[in-house]
Amino acid sequence: MYKVSHGLSMVHEDEMGVNAPMDHQRVISKLNVGLGKLFYYDKAISLEPLPETMLDEGRTSRYDGPPTPDLILYDKARDHIPVIIEVCHTRGLKGDLQKVVSLIEDFPYDILEGFVYNYRTEHWFRYRKGDNGIATETSFSEILQLDLNQFL
Repeated sequence: MYKVSHGLSMVHEDEMGVNAPMDHQRVISKLNVGLGKLFYYDKAISLEPLPETMLDEGRTSRYDGPPTPDLILYDKARDHIPVIIEVCHTRGLKGDLQKVVSLIEDFPYDILEGFVYNYRTEHWFRYRKGDNGIATETSFSEILQLDLNQFL
């Protein structure tokens, strides 16, 4: 279990942004390709993976720009984003957990759950709407009944 406090400012303080290290981008790419195959070709999942996609297209200014998770899982039929994924390294874990909790609890995006993957320790953390700031260490495969680690 991992308890994090959250505030609205965390969403706007995404440390990595466009200067993310290659390892960070590689993990996002592998998740996107693996989930994309499951969605587009195998039809094994119903949510479309989209990397670095704005949650709020109505906010476009540089300083009040829309939050952009590393990967979203989009339900096109309902025009809804029920799941977000952040990728981090050990030092960025707390900040990314705070960002996920804040996006789920503090904003009207109706995101149901978020995941943070620490690519250095290979640990997944899960936060569901209403979990009172408590993220739990989990296996992503337990949630989707898929072994996403095969892509990493």
